[in-house]
Amino acid sequence: QVQLVESGGGLVQAGGSLRLSCAASGRTFRIYTMGWFRQAPGKERESVAAINWSDGATYYVGSVKGRFTISRDNANNTLYLQMNSLKPEDTAVYYCAADLKPGTLTSNPTVYDYWGQGTQVTVSS
Repeated sequence: QVQLVESGGGLVQAGGSLRLSCAASGRTFRIYTMGWFRQAPGKERESVAAINWSDGATYYVGSVKGRFTISRDNANNTLYLQMNSLKPEDTAVYYCAADLKPGTLTSNPTVYDYWGQGTQVTVSS
């Protein structure tokens, strides 16, 4: 099993920045892909970004390209999401997730095996 714990959420003004972290523990050697998802009230969970744990290949949803950066620290089993130029529409609960199956990067949340508890990000206008 893999345990995931997010941190770094909070309240920020539009145009500001936040950095989310996701600490992974347990059988982390089995992780192939990690991703960030978000869910706003009344909306479905959506993919934000994903990264291949070994080669660092990345995927971003169009609405965050150029503003968000996903990265990982393999030595410390930590996933990051640097969020710049935040907008009110970025307000959501942000979740990290781990996929233990080899394959291409995917934005499909049903593929991921383990999830964190989420961290709230609120962007005020």
